[in-house]
Amino acid sequence: MPAVPLSVVIITYNEERNIARCLEALGDVADEVIVVDSFSTDRTVDISQQYGARVFQHAFEGYVQQKNFATAQAQYDHVLQLDADEVLTDELRQSIHQAKQNWQGAGYTLARLTNYCGSWVRHGGWYPDRKLRLYDRRLGQWEGLLLHERYEVHTGQLVGSLNGDLLHYSYDSVEQHVAQLNRFTSIAAEELWWRGKRRVTLFHLLLKPIWKFGHGYFLRLGMLDGFAGLSIATISAWGVFLKFAKLRTRRATTV
Repeated sequence: MPAVPLSVVIITYNEERNIARCLEALGDVADEVIVVDSFSTDRTVDISQQYGARVFQHAFEGYVQQKNFATAQAQYDHVLQLDADEVLTDELRQSIHQAKQNWQGAGYTLARLTNYCGSWVRHGGWYPDRKLRLYDRRLGQWEGLLLHERYEVHTGQLVGSLNGDLLHYSYDSVEQHVAQLNRFTSIAAEELWWRGKRRVTLFHLLLKPIWKFGHGYFLRLGMLDGFAGLSIATISAWGVFLKFAKLRTRRATTV
């Protein structure tokens, strides 16, 4: 049985610090590379083209819409979706080759290993962080609201898993983490609002953040990741408070 051809699709915006590392790690796993860029102002497009990627410019309408658009631009039906700050390991690349030789079901999940400020995070609920990223686009699509997009296969379709880690270079600094948290909690609050979940109590503002910290740091053993684990648990708890605080103030300014 011949190997299925594979399209690698990547969405980008100002990723000149990451995109070359991502593309270099593909090796010979990709039969084509598609980059869908949201009008970057840095060298993302130039670097992508230097590595032979086909680049499309498309205004960002949301993660779900952007990833579905990127998937639709692929020449082949079997797709590997990556973010620009992700890198295939040798083991994962070999697993993908094996999947191409003997494709089964609708897709495969990949285990993500995240680098936080120079440390690899293996606890606190951050690993293995499996994501469905290798898929047959005829058997599913990207779904979700403003955040937490996910690839959903059609009912009854089977999903496998691959060996090897997808390295995720997330945050270089605490400042970067906090900046993204501020942006994402605004989006999350907006999503809750449009879903009709607008009631905010002391439970949401105090107890849920405390639970978030305790669950990640103690129950999920984030403490074993040292400073990275402490920082992640603390900032994650702060993020829960921010999400509900922003929802409450949105409600107060609307009613």
